[in-house]
Amino acid sequence: MKVKIRTLFCTLCSMVLAMTVYSQFSFAVIYPLPEGTSRLVGENLQITVPDGNKLPLEHFAAQFQMGLSNMLEANPGVDVYLPAPGTKMIIPQKLILPDTPHEGIVINSAEMRLYYYPKGTKTVIVLPIGIGELGKETPSNWVTSVKRKKNGPTWTPTKAIHAEYAARGETLPEVFPGGPDNPMGLYALYVGRLYAVHGTNANFGIGLRVSHGCVRLRADDIKYLFDHVPVGTRVRFINEPVKVTIEPDGSRYMEVHNPLSVTEEQFNSNEPVPINLTANVSHVLMNPSVCRGTADQVLQRRSGIPENITAHGDNGQTAMVQAQPVDELTITEGPDTD
Repeated sequence: MKVKIRTLFCTLCSMVLAMTVYSQFSFAVIYPLPEGTSRLVGENLQITVPDGNKLPLEHFAAQFQMGLSNMLEANPGVDVYLPAPGTKMIIPQKLILPDTPHEGIVINSAEMRLYYYPKGTKTVIVLPIGIGELGKETPSNWVTSVKRKKNGPTWTPTKAIHAEYAARGETLPEVFPGGPDNPMGLYALYVGRLYAVHGTNANFGIGLRVSHGCVRLRADDIKYLFDHVPVGTRVRFINEPVKVTIEPDGSRYMEVHNPLSVTEEQFNSNEPVPINLTANVSHVLMNPSVCRGTADQVLQRRSGIPENITAHGDNGQTAMVQAQPVDELTITEGPDTD
């Protein structure tokens, strides 16, 4: 794909706010870890859907290492099948790191992102993921490790999966051999006894609840992890839709994602899933330095973008919701296709 990038993006690169590492087949966005106690990294970008666009939202999400959920939260109302030409879309590359040790892999199901902290590098790699369906949830509040890795994994559907497909009139083979048609993709990192972080042969599922509990990545992303993550690496699963940070200058930021449905009623409802705040988040929000009005708006908006909720003025209620700064990229052509 050919992309024209304005001078501002060059400035962004020169400031090393985010580095892009290229290999023959893939790329991964690598953020330098912030200094001190800061947990805020990256900057948002803005793109304009080109004239004559015939590409789905998944194309733009993949181009910037985003999942569909990330794009839909940041751009409510955008057409997931065919974004209209001229539409300006935010690429939410600014984020708050999870409140966990900067070690190994951290998987936050609620925001559908995987964080990898390569040992000794002071960097973090953030990749979009697909997670388990309702009733087949990806684990949460669990710490394990990479037990083994497999190039060309096979997939052996369980009896329950065979029954699920049979109920739809479909038949599965007893074993899927390794290869491009395997639902597990070309590479897998096995964590614990029953779960894996693996590829997929259906990229549209990245940023959605599509698996039987495992974590899915696009082909390039799982290849990157397969090549760089050692066996024995710590893996932590969390489910935290709300992240907050107190930055070194005293400012408070909050990033809110849509919580995962936990019942069929919630899943099928048009009403937003209620947000349950953790004790740590509640503690930050109750501080007088936070503008409660702004915080309530951020909780309602659920944009998946860090927003400043710091109060200004004597009564602590005068802060205004500020538009998030973005750097403009203009995409002039779609990708070359076979």
